[in-house]
Amino acid sequence: MRKRCKGKPNQQSYESKKADLQELEALAAKGLIDLFYGDESCVSSEGYVPYGWQFSNEKVAIYTEKGYKINIFGLISRTNQCHWRSTQQNIDSQFVVNHLDDLSFKIKKHTVVVLDNASIHQSKLLNQYRSFWQNRGLFIFFLPTYSPHLNIAETMWRKLKMEWLIPEDYLQKDNLLYAVNRCMANVGTHLNINFSPFNEN
Repeated sequence: MRKRCKGKPNQQSYESKKADLQELEALAAKGLIDLFYGDESCVSSEGYVPYGWQFSNEKVAIYTEKGYKINIFGLISRTNQCHWRSTQQNIDSQFVVNHLDDLSFKIKKHTVVVLDNASIHQSKLLNQYRSFWQNRGLFIFFLPTYSPHLNIAETMWRKLKMEWLIPEDYLQKDNLLYAVNRCMANVGTHLNINFSPFNEN
């Protein structure tokens, strides 16, 4: 069963933001801008395997190591362009700012990054950088509150944990770190997501 936010967005704000996002999607579809959806996630050594099977003479298990996880900040477009960075430390606002600042020097056209309203995205530090990024052509668009279903980065994390990683990847720390980075590096080449069109309703 999928988890959902407990709260509900303000309906007026939600409709306004969704209309703005629809316009950004239309511009991206015409190739006038690049549009990325950003989010953080983590892969834990406890694994994310809802079910599995084994032969009667096998003993298959995921050995847990509590406290070990790999954190990722990733940006994904509907055309499977992906920018990402992983760390074994906690992701804070400085980590996000560093990643976006690096991106701002690499973009070829006006680029919009869609983020949720997490505190690390709304920090004073990030807001201080926004004017510099805008001068370079990078803009931040915040989703309406309590609206993770509008963020296609959520689909990327679901694919990573449920399909791309396999149980053997969780057996050792180094294996998991390598597997996560391998999967993320292959997004857009060997690993692609067939995103649904933006829902206008």
